[in-house]
Formats: sequence, structure tokens, C-alpha cells
Amino acid sequence: MSSSESNRSPIEGNKLQPPETLVGLLERYSPTGQEAEAAAWLVQRMLSLGFTRAFLDPAGNAVGVLGDGPREIVLLGHIDTVSGRIPVHLEDGKLYGRGSVDAKGALAAFVDAASAVGACQGWRIVVIGAVEEEGDSRGARFAAGQYHPEYAVIGEPSFWDRITVGYKGFARARITVRRPPAHSASGLPTASEEAVALWASLSTWTAEFNKGRERAFDQLQVALRAVSSGEDDSTEWGSLQVWARLPLDFPPSSWYESVQTLFTGRPVEFDSEGFAIPAFRGGKDNRLVSEFLRAIRAEGGEPRFVVKSGTADLNFVAPAWGCPALAYGPGDSSLDHTLGENLPLSEYDRAVRVVSNVIDRLVKAT
Repeated sequence: MSSSESNRSPIEGNKLQPPETLVGLLERYSPTGQEAEAAAWLVQRMLSLGFTRAFLDPAGNAVGVLGDGPREIVLLGHIDTVSGRIPVHLEDGKLYGRGSVDAKGALAAFVDAASAVGACQGWRIVVIGAVEEEGDSRGARFAAGQYHPEYAVIGEPSFWDRITVGYKGFARARITVRRPPAHSASGLPTASEEAVALWASLSTWTAEFNKGRERAFDQLQVALRAVSSGEDDSTEWGSLQVWARLPLDFPPSSWYESVQTLFTGRPVEFDSEGFAIPAFRGGKDNRLVSEFLRAIRAEGGEPRFVVKSGTADLNFVAPAWGCPALAYGPGDSSLDHTLGENLPLSEYDRAVRVVSNVIDRLVKAT
């Protein structure tokens, strides 16, 4: 092996060259709160691909615009990932790297698809690499007030031949029990024991709520994310951090109210944490969905609709924009947040063609 060959990266040395946009994003590690380098690189990449303009907005999102017409299509992906580095390399036609699935694969596909279509008279195609989707969706919440699209596509993985039309809502809370300290031989329950009993009550109530609800999308799901305890001279305490995934008919306000009612009469402190968001499910009878169905079939796929138990930026922007909206992107979502995250290049290429086909048809239809 020559010295030049030995210095090649696992990407450069492979005969099958992966797309530069995707590789560039994967090589710039960008866990939530550390997106600046990747966002700056994406701005320059979009400019090099012929976008009319590209910039960082006040939230830190990377934004690229093709065209300057009054009508608008927004393709919003997220540029942040969970933490945990994965060496970027190509193996058996699959590109490995943190974010290859969730969700730099979709974001890169949006960029490459939009650039393939180019500027279209009367339209603006806006591609957004949003920050902090894995946190409090600060990037999407900012974008929601900046644009007025006729169609919106959110970048999330569900394989190249599936369309995601709904996500569950999300809320989280801290539930704390405080009581005067007592001797361990007193026989009285400790604050920690009382906190555990509260969790048992909440779990039982949740199971009752879910009776008759067969689909996961229709169920309330609660998770105990953290337990802590402590004491000082005057108080001992036990605290639970609880996350809830909410169905369409159970908004965050109803969950908060129900939990507080459940614990009425007990010495409990209840505090909501972070941003709560209701569930969202979009319609199927619109031009955007029709074009995705047609484009997937044109690539030889059999399209399917899916709804998910997680929450995405779709939950924030779709109600704000009030236009046909869905989530789409290549990749197996079961690999989200795992150390085996990888994206087959064949799937990426198909997704790029699907999105470019959809954009082209939408802008030429009227």
C-alpha cells in the first residue's frame, strides 16, 4: 500500500463515493447545543450548490433559499444529534456516523434534492437545518414564526418509502415529596418510599386510562426518567422525574391536571419542566401527500403511512403554519440514538429523487 493510500479516510478510500453533503454533515459532530460548526459548514455547502442565498438565522439554524418568488415550500430538518461519536465510514454500502439516520440523512437529502430542482419562478424553496430538536426544539420554534409555506416537509427517518403523518405529544414533570425527618426505627415511611408509592399510583392510573386503547399511538405512555432523594436538618425529600408521551385526545394541560388531581391530599410538589407539546396528526387528502405517494411509486416503492410514539419538530411547525405537512426521510428509525446508526446509500439516493420529484411537481402544478 502506498503512503497516499494509507492516508485516505474510510470514505475517500472507498470506490463507492457517498454524497458530499451527507458526509460533510456527519464529519462535523453536532450534539444538541454544539451545532455551530456543522451549521456554518452547511451554509457554505448550500451556497456552493447554487442556493440563491444561505445564512445563519438568530436561532442558529442553517437556512438556504432557492428562488425569490412569493410562494413558499419549507423543508425543515434538524442538524443536531444526540451525543456519542460514531466514526464516519462506509461499509457494505452503508454510511455510518452519528446522525446518519436521526436526522442528518433527511436534512442532507433535502439540500441535495432542492439543489437538483434549482430555483423556480414564483417560488421560494427554503431548506432549514434546525438546532436543538433533541432538546427543546428552539430552532423549529423560531422558524415557526418566520415562514408561511404552502407545503412543509419535516426531516425524520421512516425509510424512503414511508410517510409519517403523526407524532404523539410530550410533557414532563418533577414530582417531589417532602416530610420532616424521622428515625429509621420509627416505622414511618420515608420520603423516598412515599415517592415510590406515588409512581406506583401513577402507573396504575395510566394503565386504567389505556384500557380499550389498542394502538400505541392512542395510548398514554409514562416513563420514570430519574429518581433522587436527600435530607437536611429539617426535611427529607424524594423526587421523581416523569416523562409522558401523549395521545391526540390528551393535551399536556389535561395530563398535568390529571396527575395533580390524582395526588390531591398528599404532601406533593408538582412542577412542569421544559416545553410541553400536544400530539399532531396531519391529513392524507392533500396535494403534498399525493405527490409523495406518486413519487415513491415512481421509484418502485409501495408507500405506507406511519404514526410515531415520539415527538418531532412537526408538532411545533405544522399547527403554526396551517398548511399540508408531513415528515419524511431515509433510514431505519429503530437505529435512532444507537451506536450502530447507519444509512444505506441506495436508500439515500432514492429519498433524494423522491423529494426532488415532489418539489418539481408542486412548483409546476400551478
